[in-house]
Amino acid sequence: MALKSRLVEALVQELALRREYLGAAPTLDTIYFGGGTPSLLTEAELNTIFAAIYRHFTVAAQAEITLEANPDDLTAAKLRELAASPVNRLSIGLQSFHEPHLRLMNRAHSADESLLSVRRAQEAGFENISVDLIYGVPAPDHSLWEKDMQQVFALGVPHLSCYALTIEPDTVFGRRLRKGTFAAPPDDFVAQQFELLLTQVRAHGYEQYEISNFCLPGRESRHNSNYWRGVPYLGLGPSAHSFDGESRQYTVANNSQYVTAVLERHEVPATYEVLSPTDRANEYLMTSLRTARGCDLAHLRDQLGLDLAAQQTEYLQALKRSGWATLHNDVLTLTDAGKLLADQITLELFQSADAG
Repeated sequence: MALKSRLVEALVQELALRREYLGAAPTLDTIYFGGGTPSLLTEAELNTIFAAIYRHFTVAAQAEITLEANPDDLTAAKLRELAASPVNRLSIGLQSFHEPHLRLMNRAHSADESLLSVRRAQEAGFENISVDLIYGVPAPDHSLWEKDMQQVFALGVPHLSCYALTIEPDTVFGRRLRKGTFAAPPDDFVAQQFELLLTQVRAHGYEQYEISNFCLPGRESRHNSNYWRGVPYLGLGPSAHSFDGESRQYTVANNSQYVTAVLERHEVPATYEVLSPTDRANEYLMTSLRTARGCDLAHLRDQLGLDLAAQQTEYLQALKRSGWATLHNDVLTLTDAGKLLADQITLELFQSADAG
Protein backbone atom coordinates (compact mmCIF):
# COMPACT_ATOMS: atom_id res chain seq x y z
CA MET A 1 0.00 0.00 0.00
CA ALA A 2 2.89 2.35 0.76
CA LEU A 3 4.22 1.91 -2.77
CA LYS A 4 0.79 2.60 -4.27
CA SER A 5 0.52 5.84 -2.30
CA ARG A 6 3.97 6.89 -3.47
CA LEU A 7 3.04 5.99 -7.05
CA VAL A 8 0.07 8.34 -6.85
CA GLU A 9 2.30 11.02 -5.33
CA ALA A 10 4.82 10.53 -8.14
CA LEU A 11 2.10 10.64 -10.77
CA VAL A 12 0.92 13.99 -9.44
CA GLN A 13 4.50 15.26 -9.50
CA GLU A 14 4.99 14.02 -13.06
CA LEU A 15 1.89 15.93 -14.14
CA ALA A 16 3.58 19.12 -12.92
CA LEU A 17 6.91 18.23 -14.55
CA ARG A 18 5.35 17.52 -17.95
CA ARG A 19 2.44 19.94 -18.13
CA GLU A 20 3.91 21.61 -21.24
CA TYR A 21 4.68 18.39 -23.15
CA LEU A 22 1.67 18.94 -25.42
CA GLY A 23 2.33 22.66 -25.74
CA ALA A 24 1.39 25.64 -23.65
CA ALA A 25 -2.03 25.36 -21.96
CA PRO A 26 -3.39 22.45 -24.03
CA THR A 27 -7.04 21.46 -23.80
CA LEU A 28 -7.57 17.77 -23.12
CA ASP A 29 -10.33 16.17 -25.16
CA THR A 30 -9.71 12.66 -23.82
CA ILE A 31 -8.23 11.17 -20.64
CA TYR A 32 -7.54 7.46 -20.30
CA PHE A 33 -6.73 5.55 -17.10
CA GLY A 34 -5.26 2.28 -18.35
CA GLY A 35 -2.36 -0.10 -18.11
CA GLY A 36 -2.62 -2.39 -15.13
CA THR A 37 -5.43 -1.97 -12.66
CA PRO A 38 -6.59 1.64 -12.28
CA SER A 39 -9.82 0.32 -10.79
CA LEU A 40 -7.76 -0.45 -7.64
CA LEU A 41 -7.35 3.28 -6.98
CA THR A 42 -9.27 4.44 -3.94
CA GLU A 43 -11.76 7.29 -4.22
CA ALA A 44 -9.29 9.63 -2.50
CA GLU A 45 -6.42 8.60 -4.79
CA LEU A 46 -8.49 9.07 -7.92
CA ASN A 47 -9.68 12.48 -6.71
CA THR A 48 -6.07 13.48 -6.00
CA ILE A 49 -5.07 12.61 -9.56
CA PHE A 50 -8.04 14.43 -11.07
CA ALA A 51 -7.29 17.52 -8.97
CA ALA A 52 -3.75 17.57 -10.40
CA ILE A 53 -5.02 17.11 -13.96
CA TYR A 54 -7.47 20.00 -13.64
CA ARG A 55 -4.80 22.13 -11.94
CA HIS A 56 -2.31 21.79 -14.80
CA PHE A 57 -4.56 21.35 -17.85
CA THR A 58 -7.78 22.63 -19.32
CA VAL A 59 -10.20 19.74 -19.74
CA ALA A 60 -12.86 20.07 -22.43
CA ALA A 61 -16.43 20.21 -21.13
CA GLN A 62 -17.38 17.08 -23.10
CA ALA A 63 -14.08 15.25 -22.63
CA GLU A 64 -14.15 11.46 -22.89
CA ILE A 65 -12.70 10.16 -19.61
CA THR A 66 -12.16 6.39 -19.62
CA LEU A 67 -11.11 4.06 -16.84
CA GLU A 68 -10.05 0.46 -17.46
CA ALA A 69 -11.41 -1.99 -14.89
CA ASN A 70 -11.32 -5.65 -14.01
CA PRO A 71 -14.79 -7.16 -13.45
CA ASP A 72 -13.95 -8.31 -9.92
CA ASP A 73 -13.03 -4.74 -8.91
CA LEU A 74 -16.39 -3.29 -9.95
CA THR A 75 -18.34 -3.73 -6.76
CA ALA A 76 -21.48 -1.69 -6.21
CA ALA A 77 -19.53 0.57 -3.83
CA LYS A 78 -16.67 1.09 -6.31
CA LEU A 79 -19.12 1.94 -9.08
CA ARG A 80 -20.84 4.54 -6.89
CA GLU A 81 -17.43 6.15 -6.33
CA LEU A 82 -16.65 6.15 -10.04
CA ALA A 83 -20.08 7.51 -10.96
CA ALA A 84 -19.44 10.45 -8.62
CA SER A 85 -16.06 11.14 -10.28
CA PRO A 86 -15.34 12.76 -13.66
CA VAL A 87 -15.03 9.26 -15.22
CA ASN A 88 -17.73 8.91 -17.88
CA ARG A 89 -16.63 5.78 -19.75
CA LEU A 90 -15.65 2.31 -18.54
CA SER A 91 -13.55 -0.26 -20.39
CA ILE A 92 -14.15 -3.63 -18.73
CA GLY A 93 -11.80 -6.56 -19.35
CA LEU A 94 -14.37 -9.36 -19.47
CA GLN A 95 -12.45 -11.66 -21.87
CA SER A 96 -15.11 -14.41 -21.67
CA PHE A 97 -18.31 -15.57 -19.99
CA HIS A 98 -17.04 -19.17 -19.97
CA GLU A 99 -15.45 -20.24 -16.68
CA PRO A 100 -12.89 -22.73 -18.09
CA HIS A 101 -11.67 -20.11 -20.57
CA LEU A 102 -11.20 -17.54 -17.80
CA ARG A 103 -9.19 -20.07 -15.78
CA LEU A 104 -7.13 -20.92 -18.87
CA MET A 105 -6.34 -17.23 -19.34
CA ASN A 106 -5.46 -16.93 -15.64
CA ARG A 107 -8.11 -14.30 -15.01
CA ALA A 108 -9.01 -13.53 -11.40
CA HIS A 109 -12.72 -12.95 -12.03
CA SER A 110 -15.46 -15.50 -12.56
CA ALA A 111 -17.94 -15.85 -15.40
CA ASP A 112 -20.68 -14.52 -13.11
CA GLU A 113 -18.55 -11.45 -12.33
CA SER A 114 -18.13 -10.83 -16.07
CA LEU A 115 -21.88 -10.48 -16.39
CA LEU A 116 -22.53 -8.71 -13.09
CA SER A 117 -19.83 -6.08 -13.64
CA VAL A 118 -21.57 -4.73 -16.74
CA ARG A 119 -25.04 -4.85 -15.21
CA ARG A 120 -23.84 -3.11 -12.07
CA ALA A 121 -22.11 -0.44 -14.14
CA GLN A 122 -25.31 0.19 -16.08
CA GLU A 123 -27.32 0.36 -12.85
CA ALA A 124 -24.81 2.89 -11.50
CA GLY A 125 -25.54 5.14 -14.47
CA PHE A 126 -22.72 4.23 -16.85
CA GLU A 127 -24.03 3.91 -20.39
CA ASN A 128 -20.74 4.50 -22.23
CA ILE A 129 -19.18 1.08 -21.69
CA SER A 130 -16.66 -0.92 -23.69
CA VAL A 131 -15.96 -4.60 -23.05
CA ASP A 132 -13.05 -6.80 -24.12
CA LEU A 133 -13.53 -10.30 -25.50
CA ILE A 134 -10.90 -12.88 -26.49
CA TYR A 135 -11.40 -15.29 -29.38
CA GLY A 136 -9.21 -18.06 -30.73
CA VAL A 137 -9.25 -19.91 -27.39
CA PRO A 138 -8.87 -23.69 -27.86
CA ALA A 139 -12.29 -25.32 -28.12
CA PRO A 140 -13.89 -28.22 -30.01
CA ASP A 141 -16.06 -25.86 -32.07
CA HIS A 142 -17.25 -22.25 -32.25
CA SER A 143 -20.28 -22.56 -29.95
CA LEU A 144 -18.62 -21.01 -26.88
CA TRP A 145 -17.38 -18.04 -28.91
CA GLU A 146 -20.87 -17.56 -30.32
CA LYS A 147 -22.34 -17.65 -26.79
CA ASP A 148 -19.82 -15.02 -25.60
CA MET A 149 -20.83 -12.72 -28.45
CA GLN A 150 -24.56 -13.20 -27.88
CA GLN A 151 -24.16 -12.44 -24.19
CA VAL A 152 -22.44 -9.15 -24.98
CA PHE A 153 -25.07 -8.19 -27.54
CA ALA A 154 -27.78 -8.91 -24.95
CA LEU A 155 -26.10 -6.46 -22.56
CA GLY A 156 -26.41 -3.68 -25.14
CA VAL A 157 -22.99 -2.08 -24.61
CA PRO A 158 -22.06 0.45 -27.33
CA HIS A 159 -18.45 -0.63 -27.81
CA LEU A 160 -16.56 -3.94 -28.15
CA SER A 161 -12.84 -4.67 -28.37
CA CYS A 162 -12.15 -8.21 -29.58
CA TYR A 163 -8.67 -9.72 -29.73
CA ALA A 164 -7.27 -13.09 -30.77
CA LEU A 165 -5.56 -15.04 -28.02
CA THR A 166 -1.88 -14.16 -28.27
CA ILE A 167 0.77 -16.73 -27.46
CA GLU A 168 4.12 -15.04 -26.80
CA PRO A 169 7.27 -17.08 -26.03
CA ASP A 170 7.81 -15.76 -22.48
CA THR A 171 4.19 -16.00 -21.32
CA VAL A 172 2.40 -18.80 -19.48
CA PHE A 173 0.94 -19.97 -22.80
CA GLY A 174 4.32 -19.89 -24.50
CA ARG A 175 5.97 -21.97 -21.79
CA ARG A 176 3.10 -24.45 -21.75
CA LEU A 177 3.27 -24.69 -25.53
CA ARG A 178 6.97 -25.61 -25.34
CA LYS A 179 6.25 -28.22 -22.68
CA GLY A 180 3.46 -29.75 -24.72
CA THR A 181 0.77 -29.02 -22.09
CA PHE A 182 -1.07 -26.52 -24.29
CA ALA A 183 -2.20 -26.87 -27.89
CA ALA A 184 -2.73 -23.65 -29.80
CA PRO A 185 -5.75 -23.69 -32.13
CA PRO A 186 -5.04 -23.87 -35.89
CA ASP A 187 -4.83 -20.58 -37.78
CA ASP A 188 -7.93 -21.41 -39.78
CA PHE A 189 -9.92 -21.95 -36.55
CA VAL A 190 -8.92 -18.46 -35.36
CA ALA A 191 -9.72 -16.98 -38.79
CA GLN A 192 -13.17 -18.60 -38.74
CA GLN A 193 -13.88 -17.05 -35.33
CA PHE A 194 -12.85 -13.64 -36.66
CA GLU A 195 -15.18 -14.10 -39.63
CA LEU A 196 -18.01 -15.10 -37.29
CA LEU A 197 -17.30 -11.97 -35.28
CA LEU A 198 -17.62 -9.74 -38.34
CA THR A 199 -20.89 -11.39 -39.32
CA GLN A 200 -22.40 -11.08 -35.86
CA VAL A 201 -21.36 -7.51 -35.05
CA ARG A 202 -22.81 -6.27 -38.34
CA ALA A 203 -26.02 -8.19 -37.77
CA HIS A 204 -26.36 -6.38 -34.43
CA GLY A 205 -25.68 -2.91 -35.84
CA TYR A 206 -22.03 -2.49 -34.88
CA GLU A 207 -19.45 -0.90 -37.16
CA GLN A 208 -15.87 -2.13 -37.42
CA TYR A 209 -13.90 1.11 -37.25
CA GLU A 210 -10.58 -0.63 -36.50
CA ILE A 211 -9.62 -4.27 -36.95
CA SER A 212 -10.20 -5.15 -33.28
CA ASN A 213 -12.73 -2.46 -32.35
CA PHE A 214 -16.47 -2.26 -32.98
CA CYS A 215 -19.10 0.25 -31.99
CA LEU A 216 -22.66 1.30 -32.49
CA PRO A 217 -22.89 4.27 -34.90
CA GLY A 218 -21.08 7.30 -33.52
CA ARG A 219 -19.72 5.49 -30.46
CA GLU A 220 -16.04 5.14 -31.37
CA SER A 221 -13.43 5.47 -28.65
CA ARG A 222 -12.29 9.04 -29.21
CA HIS A 223 -9.05 8.40 -27.32
CA ASN A 224 -8.02 5.38 -29.39
CA SER A 225 -9.17 7.02 -32.62
CA ASN A 226 -6.85 9.94 -31.90
CA TYR A 227 -3.97 7.50 -31.44
CA TRP A 228 -4.67 5.80 -34.78
CA ARG A 229 -4.74 9.22 -36.46
CA GLY A 230 -1.34 10.13 -35.04
CA VAL A 231 -2.58 12.84 -32.64
CA PRO A 232 0.09 13.65 -29.98
CA TYR A 233 -0.57 12.32 -26.47
CA LEU A 234 0.98 12.41 -23.01
CA GLY A 235 1.41 9.17 -21.07
CA LEU A 236 2.08 9.28 -17.34
CA GLY A 237 3.36 6.67 -14.90
CA PRO A 238 5.53 3.54 -15.16
CA SER A 239 5.60 1.91 -18.63
CA ALA A 240 3.81 4.90 -20.18
CA HIS A 241 4.45 5.97 -23.76
CA SER A 242 4.15 9.52 -25.04
CA PHE A 243 4.19 11.06 -28.53
CA ASP A 244 4.64 14.74 -29.37
CA GLY A 245 4.40 14.46 -33.14
CA GLU A 246 8.16 14.20 -33.70
CA SER A 247 9.45 11.81 -31.03
CA ARG A 248 8.39 9.11 -28.61
CA GLN A 249 9.12 8.78 -24.92
CA TYR A 250 9.12 5.46 -23.03
CA THR A 251 8.99 5.65 -19.25
CA VAL A 252 10.76 2.96 -17.22
CA ALA A 253 8.50 0.04 -16.24
CA ASN A 254 9.92 -0.54 -12.74
CA ASN A 255 7.66 1.10 -10.14
CA SER A 256 10.37 1.73 -7.57
CA GLN A 257 12.77 3.25 -10.10
CA TYR A 258 9.99 5.49 -11.37
CA VAL A 259 9.00 6.69 -7.89
CA THR A 260 12.59 7.37 -6.81
CA ALA A 261 13.43 9.33 -9.96
CA VAL A 262 10.32 11.50 -9.90
CA LEU A 263 10.05 12.18 -6.16
CA GLU A 264 13.74 12.39 -5.24
CA ARG A 265 15.42 13.66 -8.42
CA HIS A 266 12.41 15.45 -9.92
CA GLU A 267 12.98 13.85 -13.30
CA VAL A 268 11.08 11.32 -15.42
CA PRO A 269 13.14 8.14 -16.01
CA ALA A 270 12.54 7.61 -19.70
CA THR A 271 14.18 6.92 -23.02
CA TYR A 272 13.53 9.00 -26.11
CA GLU A 273 13.33 8.13 -29.77
CA VAL A 274 13.29 10.79 -32.46
CA LEU A 275 11.27 9.44 -35.36
CA SER A 276 12.87 9.44 -38.78
CA PRO A 277 10.78 10.07 -41.91
CA THR A 278 10.80 6.31 -42.46
CA ASP A 279 9.58 5.70 -38.89
CA ARG A 280 6.73 8.14 -39.34
CA ALA A 281 5.72 6.61 -42.67
CA ASN A 282 5.81 3.11 -41.15
CA GLU A 283 3.67 4.17 -38.21
CA TYR A 284 1.09 5.81 -40.43
CA LEU A 285 0.93 2.69 -42.61
CA MET A 286 0.54 0.43 -39.59
CA THR A 287 -2.18 2.43 -37.85
CA SER A 288 -4.17 3.70 -40.84
CA LEU A 289 -4.46 0.30 -42.53
CA ARG A 290 -6.07 -1.06 -39.38
CA THR A 291 -8.90 1.47 -39.57
CA ALA A 292 -12.02 1.79 -41.66
CA ARG A 293 -10.70 5.15 -42.91
CA GLY A 294 -7.82 3.38 -44.62
CA CYS A 295 -4.42 4.66 -45.68
CA ASP A 296 -4.48 7.97 -47.54
CA LEU A 297 -1.76 7.59 -50.17
CA ALA A 298 -1.78 11.32 -50.92
CA HIS A 299 -1.08 12.11 -47.26
CA LEU A 300 1.63 9.46 -47.21
CA ARG A 301 3.23 11.02 -50.31
CA ASP A 302 2.79 14.73 -49.59
CA GLN A 303 3.26 14.81 -45.81
CA LEU A 304 5.51 11.82 -45.12
CA GLY A 305 7.54 11.59 -48.32
CA LEU A 306 6.60 8.07 -49.34
CA ASP A 307 5.08 7.63 -52.80
CA LEU A 308 3.61 4.18 -52.26
CA ALA A 309 1.61 4.26 -55.49
CA ALA A 310 4.83 4.66 -57.48
CA GLN A 311 7.05 2.36 -55.42
CA GLN A 312 4.60 -0.49 -54.92
CA THR A 313 2.44 -0.34 -58.04
CA GLU A 314 2.54 -4.08 -58.72
CA TYR A 315 1.89 -5.07 -55.11
CA LEU A 316 -1.05 -2.66 -54.80
CA GLN A 317 -2.54 -4.09 -57.96
CA ALA A 318 -2.03 -7.61 -56.58
CA LEU A 319 -3.87 -6.63 -53.39
CA LYS A 320 -6.80 -5.42 -55.45
CA ARG A 321 -6.86 -8.51 -57.69
CA SER A 322 -6.73 -10.87 -54.71
CA GLY A 323 -9.64 -9.09 -53.03
CA TRP A 324 -7.53 -8.13 -50.03
CA ALA A 325 -7.80 -4.36 -50.49
CA THR A 326 -9.62 -1.62 -52.36
CA LEU A 327 -8.09 1.56 -53.72
CA HIS A 328 -10.51 4.43 -54.20
CA ASN A 329 -9.67 8.14 -54.43
CA ASP A 330 -6.08 7.40 -53.33
CA VAL A 331 -7.25 5.65 -50.15
CA LEU A 332 -6.09 2.06 -49.60
CA THR A 333 -8.52 0.07 -47.44
CA LEU A 334 -8.31 -3.57 -46.40
CA THR A 335 -11.26 -5.84 -47.12
CA ASP A 336 -12.48 -8.46 -44.63
CA ALA A 337 -10.18 -11.00 -46.27
CA GLY A 338 -7.30 -8.53 -46.16
CA LYS A 339 -7.82 -7.83 -42.46
CA LEU A 340 -6.91 -11.44 -41.73
CA LEU A 341 -3.54 -10.72 -43.37
CA ALA A 342 -3.08 -7.18 -42.07
CA ASP A 343 0.30 -7.81 -40.44
CA GLN A 344 1.68 -9.52 -43.54
CA ILE A 345 0.40 -6.79 -45.87
CA THR A 346 1.76 -4.04 -43.64
CA LEU A 347 5.15 -5.72 -43.53
CA GLU A 348 5.29 -5.73 -47.33
CA LEU A 349 4.56 -2.00 -47.33
CA PHE A 350 7.08 -1.37 -44.55
CA GLN A 351 9.79 -2.76 -46.81
CA SER A 352 8.89 -0.09 -49.34
CA ALA A 353 9.16 2.59 -46.68
CA ASP A 354 12.56 1.29 -45.58
CA ALA A 355 13.73 1.31 -49.17
CA GLY A 356 12.63 4.91 -49.51
